[in-house]
Amino acid sequence: LYGKKKTMFVKSVDASEYTKTGEKVFELLNSFVEEIGEKNVVQVVTDNGSNYVMAGKILQTVRPHLFWTPCAAHCLDLMLEDIGKIPKVKRVIQRGIKLVGYIYNHTLTLNTMRKYTNKVELVRHGVTRFATTFLTLQRLHKLKANLRRMFTSDEWLQSKGAKEPKGKKATEIVLMPTFWSDVVYALKAMGPIVRVLRLVDNEKKPAMGYIYEAMERAKEAIQNSFNHNEEKYKDIFAIVDRRWDCQLHHPLHAAGYYLNPEFYYKNSTRMDADDEVVDGLFKCIDRLCENNDIVDNVHNQLAIYKRAGGRFDIPAAVRARVKMAPAEWWKMYGGHTPHLQIVAIKVLSLTCSSSGCERNWSTFEHIHSKKRSKLEHQKLQDLVFIKYNQALQERFECQDPIDPIALNEVDDNNEWMLGEENDEDEFEDDLVFDDDVLTWRDVAQASGAGEPLKYTRRQTQVNKTSTIASTSKKDKGKKVMEVLEDEDDDVEEEEEYNSNASGSDEFEGEEDFNLDEEED
Repeated sequence: LYGKKKTMFVKSVDASEYTKTGEKVFELLNSFVEEIGEKNVVQVVTDNGSNYVMAGKILQTVRPHLFWTPCAAHCLDLMLEDIGKIPKVKRVIQRGIKLVGYIYNHTLTLNTMRKYTNKVELVRHGVTRFATTFLTLQRLHKLKANLRRMFTSDEWLQSKGAKEPKGKKATEIVLMPTFWSDVVYALKAMGPIVRVLRLVDNEKKPAMGYIYEAMERAKEAIQNSFNHNEEKYKDIFAIVDRRWDCQLHHPLHAAGYYLNPEFYYKNSTRMDADDEVVDGLFKCIDRLCENNDIVDNVHNQLAIYKRAGGRFDIPAAVRARVKMAPAEWWKMYGGHTPHLQIVAIKVLSLTCSSSGCERNWSTFEHIHSKKRSKLEHQKLQDLVFIKYNQALQERFECQDPIDPIALNEVDDNNEWMLGEENDEDEFEDDLVFDDDVLTWRDVAQASGAGEPLKYTRRQTQVNKTSTIASTSKKDKGKKVMEVLEDEDDDVEEEEEYNSNASGSDEFEGEEDFNLDEEED
């Protein structure tokens, strides 16, 4: 339960005896709303599973004064997953996962890497959290120079791993100019969206008044990072717009955007002319007000807000537009528009995701372990109630609800946002040594690292046949073994990536998205 002050765990339901159909999920949600009281519930947030979508729509029909919204964190993660299917991004993710996996699966290689990175660890991707692939590439980009020095050092070249096929493949990836160029491309495409995901994935500050603006800034950041070259980002924008239109855009998001004084008074003309935003606001007013008289009063008071009348125009209120959280701003200065104030506080105090609920799963797993697998449901629920709410209370005691959410990070350019991601022929190489003319491109050419030649399947079969026919039986066996080994590596790489990108359907559930990086 997410309230205006904090998140609280209330209860769980043993659904093992139920078939999780949309109708059954609706019954469970409806009974919980009845228990809390419909007048105390503004929205119900679930993931995007088809049964939850159906349950949410039924709930909105039965309960005309509340909203059902899909989890924004889940929608954004699916957006990142779709971007990860762009061939250029998919290829670099596969190579990055393969490189990190090789290093961490070989103790001596891992020990060597830690020497060259000063014990800064790489980030291993999470199977159920696609956003972690961004963190994997981001850390690789940060340690780019260290990894290059490692894989060209005498210590590595004289090691056993450097002579093995997988070690040679890892060396080739690190020295391949287009790999690092594609890393920059992927970071530019995914970075701003990951930052929006961080924004909505927090429990401390309500993000409802910010997600609309955050998505606009994310698109602008992507556009700027590619120097407004539409050919480079049009596929990304198509994915973002599709997910936004069919899942993420919601009347509550539009209303939160309109009622946030930080954004409205800077863009009032444009916002009032945006039918999508205004229609979303009016839909929220109609659903959140008890009767038509209150709706009329809200519309009348809305005119005062639009012209910054009453207390909205006093110097302290003007300064506080960017210094206070929007819900707190309405509490402080919205008293002369009481009905509009109630609607604004309800909307601006809402969360956008169900991550707080999903994080509770780890608490269940910790308590319901193999040694305590026979706990009855009520006993388990009581233990989780105490443990999880105690943790929530400790976390929220250090919270400052007055501070607003800062969106500067969404559109700020990092070093990788400004990086080059040209084709291999145009790649601007870094110097290996500052006082020398040797470049990493020269190293890549000398080592043979580069993009493999592209053959059709028919051409590949013809080449294999001609090669095998011109060799002895002994050499023929070796050739076949080499081909099979390369194919196995490709299959392994594809399977590892696909396991990470599974569940891409827009109606499948996901686990929570904890994006905090940890360094050993």
